[in-house]
Amino acid sequence: MRLEQITAEESGVRLDAFLSDAMDESRSAVQNWIKEGRVTCRGVPQKKNYLVCAGDVFCVEVPDAIPCSIVPQNIPLDIVYEDTDLLVINKAQGMVVHPAAGNWDGTLVNALLYHCAGNLSGINGELRPGIVHRLDKETSGLLVVAKTDTAHRGLAEQIQAHAVRRVYHAVVVGHLRESEGVVDAPVGRHKTDRKRMCVTCDGREARTHYRVLCEYPGFSYVECRLETGRTHQIRVHMAHLGHPVAGDPVYGVRDKSGLTAQCLHAKELTFTHPVTGEKMDFESDLPPVFQAFLQKLNAMI
Repeated sequence: MRLEQITAEESGVRLDAFLSDAMDESRSAVQNWIKEGRVTCRGVPQKKNYLVCAGDVFCVEVPDAIPCSIVPQNIPLDIVYEDTDLLVINKAQGMVVHPAAGNWDGTLVNALLYHCAGNLSGINGELRPGIVHRLDKETSGLLVVAKTDTAHRGLAEQIQAHAVRRVYHAVVVGHLRESEGVVDAPVGRHKTDRKRMCVTCDGREARTHYRVLCEYPGFSYVECRLETGRTHQIRVHMAHLGHPVAGDPVYGVRDKSGLTAQCLHAKELTFTHPVTGEKMDFESDLPPVFQAFLQKLNAMI
């Protein structure tokens, strides 16, 4: 069971579109759940074209996971921490998190299925066992994976309550006007290019806290902390400010870095263990491409 509450900024969006973005599920899957009566508001099943209102709370009964048919693969993983309930992975740059069109193998999920012998949470279905939150293919760094449904629910609740601390490091194009600040701008699916996200008035609330760590000729090294976790949020917010992430192949229209991979790394991750209640605090090193680019920039000072 999952609850989704509507904010004022999200009012007026169709229910199927809202849930598709909020739960990172396909529109067709969400529409099937609605058709089967699995989506209710105040105990009443809703229609797919219902326009959500501020204050609405939707109860979504996610179907039980189908036994996973994804092939386990013996792919090396950088495991930072592991116990019987969860793992913390330092994801490599270039690795896709879960299978999807064009990437049916070689993903983090394929590697996890092999390493964990299939013992992963089934809440997110057969294509995303254990996946609580994601990183883009070209974004490296820390993410937590759930082995059990109990751990998954506990971690998901912390993320929804903004209780998980996620800090990223990035190199962005140009120099920001303020040395620190908050980008408070809703993010939603691009109207004409469904593979892109954008700042849009009918998007979901999104807030990114940023702080400039160092300035170089033509670039800035920044720390970004997610308050929310929308798809491509940091990349979209930095591009919205006019300072896209260096090497970003989608939003870096002004990029003159010459990089073949984006400089965005999930460096710090802090959460409460969903079973033991212990505070878990992790930090990871920048990947080689990122480090090399910083060295190049330092040599220009």
